[in-house]
Amino acid sequence: MSVTTPDSVVGSFTAEVFDAHLASVAHLPAWWLDRKREAWARFCALPLPKRTDEAWRFATLTGLKLDGYALPAPVTAAGLGHTPIGIAKAGRLVFANNRLVASDPVAAALAERGVIFETLQNALRKHGDLVKSHLLAQPATLGAEKFSALHTALLDDGAFIFLPKGVEIADPLAVFHYAAGAGAAVFPHTLVIAEQDTRATIVDFFRSADAGAHFACGRNDLYASHGAQLTYVAAQTWSRETLSFQSNSTVARRDARVLSLNLHLGGRQSRHESHSQLQAPGAHSEMLALTVAHGAQEFDQRTRQIHQAPHTSSNLLYKNALLGRSKTIFSGLIVVDPDAQKTDAYQSNRNLMLSDDAEANSLPGLEIQANDVRCSHGATSSRIDPEQEFYLQARGIAKDAADELLTFGFFEEVLSKLGHEPLHDALRDLVKAKFQAQPAAAAPSPA
Repeated sequence: MSVTTPDSVVGSFTAEVFDAHLASVAHLPAWWLDRKREAWARFCALPLPKRTDEAWRFATLTGLKLDGYALPAPVTAAGLGHTPIGIAKAGRLVFANNRLVASDPVAAALAERGVIFETLQNALRKHGDLVKSHLLAQPATLGAEKFSALHTALLDDGAFIFLPKGVEIADPLAVFHYAAGAGAAVFPHTLVIAEQDTRATIVDFFRSADAGAHFACGRNDLYASHGAQLTYVAAQTWSRETLSFQSNSTVARRDARVLSLNLHLGGRQSRHESHSQLQAPGAHSEMLALTVAHGAQEFDQRTRQIHQAPHTSSNLLYKNALLGRSKTIFSGLIVVDPDAQKTDAYQSNRNLMLSDDAEANSLPGLEIQANDVRCSHGATSSRIDPEQEFYLQARGIAKDAADELLTFGFFEEVLSKLGHEPLHDALRDLVKAKFQAQPAAAAPSPA
């Protein structure tokens, strides 16, 4: 279905691009193709963000242009320079330029118990009703609706994970998403359905195979049924020229516990939206994030914790370390519905300023419609304690190294919440690599 719209609204994502994509996935279920057509129409109809949009307050909008990107050509795993994360995995999927290029299936014993770990395209063909119930089931409502519609319209493939009742998996299931080639536009997706009393860890890695300017527009859907315990970790190290949008949707049912940790390191401009719904008594959501921003990077984080039932709880802790002329934005809202009595919710954004030129913006908020709740929020921005820095320097540690050590101490409160020590160490290594890659203080940051 072609829709005529101004080039400024769709950029390089023209009707011809969409029609070609739709033809390439014509073998998929009709309901999915219809949903794609509807999403394309929404994308074309919605305007780009404006300075007057409250959902984009403080964001830099001059860089949000959709020109110069294209659905990329296929690549092979050999051309990625793929660097495995040094942890044991229960299974692995590697996507590059929207296509599967390598995989390690789950053990036969898990497959026999009903665990499904495969591509989204395969799941659409073989488990259509299950996918239809959960894929993109929660609407985007935090400001990036236009980009969410583009994701649905051009989503080619992704990861599908189904955990049947009572299954526990000790090692993480790992999914890698790569962008390769100048101007590559990728649309990563991970759908996780955890049935009653399951326990598992899912890890998404988002990476660039080169230093080119990429466009990444991803999403994940997490569904935790009664009593499920789900840990989800996302670590993005896109190239320094990448424009990135990522949306997370979490649904937690009775007595379910979901911990999500997002590590933000790459990208020129990166926006992350996280939407958590607590739909039944006893549900708990732990929302964590760590960001290291340097040069002229901008990280924009928008969150919503929605309590829809009594006796639910949530805890949000987002920590940012800012160097150079970097910028972070945090805007979060705790929503308590009228029937959600005995809600216990907390929200905190903490910023560690490592540069006089860095900028941190925080907008925590509450919307409470019940009268028997415990909710609090707060935000802090501070510098490294000079006494702590002096203590390390007095023992022969250079200032930059001392600041790095103190930043790791600042981050440890979040990393320590991971119960998987090898994964904790792997994320710590990614943070360390980001510090080692930061530009010298005297070097100009890219515009």
